Amino acid sequence: MNFAIVGERSSAVQQWLADGLRAELERRGNVYEETPSRDVRLVLNFTDMEHPRPYRRRARATFVCSVVVGQEPPKDVLRAGYPVLIRSLSNLLLYAVPQDGKVDTHFVTLEQGYYTVPFDADERSYFARLYERLHPLASSNLVIDNVFEPDLPPELWEGDAAVDQIRRTSRRLGELDLLPAPFPIQEILPPEDFRHVQHLYGIGGLSYGNISARRDRHSFWMSASGVNKYKLEKVGQDILLVKGYDAEKNAIVLSVPPNVTPRRVSVDAIEHWMIYTEHPQVGAILHVHAWMDGIKSTLVNFPCGTLELAQSVANLVREAPDPGRAVIGLRNHGLTITGPDLDEIFERIDGRLIRQVPMM
Repeated sequence: MNFAIVGERSSAVQQWLADGLRAELERRGNVYEETPSRDVRLVLNFTDMEHPRPYRRRARATFVCSVVVGQEPPKDVLRAGYPVLIRSLSNLLLYAVPQDGKVDTHFVTLEQGYYTVPFDADERSYFARLYERLHPLASSNLVIDNVFEPDLPPELWEGDAAVDQIRRTSRRLGELDLLPAPFPIQEILPPEDFRHVQHLYGIGGLSYGNISARRDRHSFWMSASGVNKYKLEKVGQDILLVKGYDAEKNAIVLSVPPNVTPRRVSVDAIEHWMIYTEHPQVGAILHVHAWMDGIKSTLVNFPCGTLELAQSVANLVREAPDPGRAVIGLRNHGLTITGPDLDEIFERIDGRLIRQVPMM
């Protein structure tokens, strides 16, 4: 993997972090680029906590990890770090906090979570642990492109029974407050940076959780990206029909009405496609930011929309005693739950959900 380090190291701690991360990356066989090329895979963007400077990547495959240093331990890591993550246009934020001669590093993620790698007396071990958390994320592969084919039959323009079930489920989720509302990144970013995010990722905001329901053996309906999941109504904009995955284009293929400007489907579509394709008994999938006791979970918190996350979840569904009724934990993220239909999923998880996802 090629990597680069950009931005000003304005403090001794930032320079120490830059030197240590570079040494560990190179020790593991990664190649340093003095000037980032278009094909660079990881960019470590050193910036300021109060005035974070974004790195404008030229390709979606470039993973940007911004690194900032706080002056004192924050009362709320997420509240302090998440706006910096967004304003720096990053995939991940390393938020280092020096205290009493040591440096604890908080990983703040786009999924509105964080976890901490504490410092120990052995610098080599510390940077190795940072690397082991960072490298799998930076080297993962996004599947977020969509191919829109305006061939949805007229009789489906208003949906079907499965779409009605998704609409009812979205309202139930609203009543239970199980899907966080879209994060207003347009209120944090200046217009030019927001346009840059839209161009790269085709999103109008950050929202979490998704709903899908099988239509037939080869297709399923799924909630769109960046919409209010509590009010899913219009086919082609709020709810889309996924009919395949084009491996050559690395894109999700969608059937949409010819008379609407479609939105992109949820970034987790590749994960749902894998599950529906392998397990015909699965009729619906629900993803929420909550947790349950006694479940198996993925070992790495891969970013949403990556092939690696989809494969990790699909592997655990396959290993479940009943793949058609599985509950899988996504590390530091939430749950993917399969069932014959969405009503059955709700009945099965009623009273068992834990709102706070444990961070590991």
